[in-house]
Amino acid sequence: MSVGAPRSYRARERDRSRRPSAGRRALGWILRLAVIAAVFVAGLAVGRALESAPSPGGSQTIVRTLDPLTIEPRERTVTVTTSDR
Repeated sequence: MSVGAPRSYRARERDRSRRPSAGRRALGWILRLAVIAAVFVAGLAVGRALESAPSPGGSQTIVRTLDPLTIEPRERTVTVTTSDR
C-alpha cells in the first residue's frame, strides 16, 4: 500500500463496525441522564429528611398560666390634728 493510496473497502467497513450505532449512542446518553436524575432525586430526599429531623438536645418550652394571688391592703395610721379656735 502506498502512502497516498485510498483505503480499501474492508478497512472502511472495519472502522464502521467499531463505532457504536446512533441508537446505542442515544441509549448511552439516556442511561447517563437517568443515573444523574436518580442521584439528584436521592440527594433531594436525603436533604428533606435531614431538614425535617428534630435537632438533638434542643430546648423545650413549657407555657404555664399562674393565677394572681389577692393582696391584703396594708394598714395605715392617719393622724388628724385639729385646732380649737
